[in-house]
Amino acid sequence: MTLSRRSILYLVLLALALAVPLLGNTYYTRFATQIAMYGMAALAVDLLLGYVGLITFGQAAFVGVGAYVTGMLTVAGVHDALIVWPAAILGAVAFALIIGALSLRTEGFQFIMVTLAFAQMVYYIAQSLRSYGGDNGFTIPRRNTLAGMSLANHTVFYYVVLALLVIVMVVAARLVKSEFGMVIRGRRDNERRLAAIGFPPFRYKYAAFLIAAGVAGLAGALMANHARFVSPAILSWQVSGQLLAMVILGSAGTLMGPIFGAAIYLVFQQVLSDYTDHWMIFFGPLIVARVLFVKEGLWGMLVRALGAQEIRAPRRPVATDRGAAE
Repeated sequence: MTLSRRSILYLVLLALALAVPLLGNTYYTRFATQIAMYGMAALAVDLLLGYVGLITFGQAAFVGVGAYVTGMLTVAGVHDALIVWPAAILGAVAFALIIGALSLRTEGFQFIMVTLAFAQMVYYIAQSLRSYGGDNGFTIPRRNTLAGMSLANHTVFYYVVLALLVIVMVVAARLVKSEFGMVIRGRRDNERRLAAIGFPPFRYKYAAFLIAAGVAGLAGALMANHARFVSPAILSWQVSGQLLAMVILGSAGTLMGPIFGAAIYLVFQQVLSDYTDHWMIFFGPLIVARVLFVKEGLWGMLVRALGAQEIRAPRRPVATDRGAAE
């Protein structure tokens, strides 16, 4: 896709997102907020899956930690988002420091299972917090304030979430186009060659793991504010599976694909759940069809249908020396 066409497509999507509250229906505004939050969490998964080549089944742990930190601080009387949300990010990163230091020493299926095991450990820790409702969770008395501005209004909160999503996307795009992004893509393509030319793979994987955890922690903080309720359910492996499905459905390694996949997933869930509680029976074949027949994902299919080529994380040979990579 040429730069102008890609920019036009993004601007059209942004304009549509900005126009949602103008429909005058609170339900649509809240639903669009949910899409933006899950899109942010799915983007965090894509940083690992699409760019580092790590399939994780434990990203819900960081989303949940961000939500719990937000809920606990708010219940304790700390309402300023400029304090609460950075604390949620730092809390998620702190857990990632421990989880990543151990799990990143494994590969493939072992990495999937180790991240899943750690996520379940965090899940059971949350269940043991009796002062915060245990398995039943707890209610947050009010949403946070942002620089003295109340976020109780659904429209105001939606625009704040949308702005944060755009900021995260821009920062992530700059990151993956930087030398750091080139190195982590090199790890995805050939870790042994990356190490041979002088780049320590573990250090870069670890950094990407922490960044993805921070983004997930921010998404969790926003989810806690949106629902004004936090429970161990947000830490469950099902949430990790949902985020992974969103990335696969949209398109891995594109940043925009996971957000598009989150929108498709949640719309599909919302429509079918009105007719049956077993909507996953119908969603499963969609995932299978996407893997078998739509190799580039639904986002890639969309841009191809528009007669454009999506710029995504290229699978290129790793530079033969450090100077070439720079």
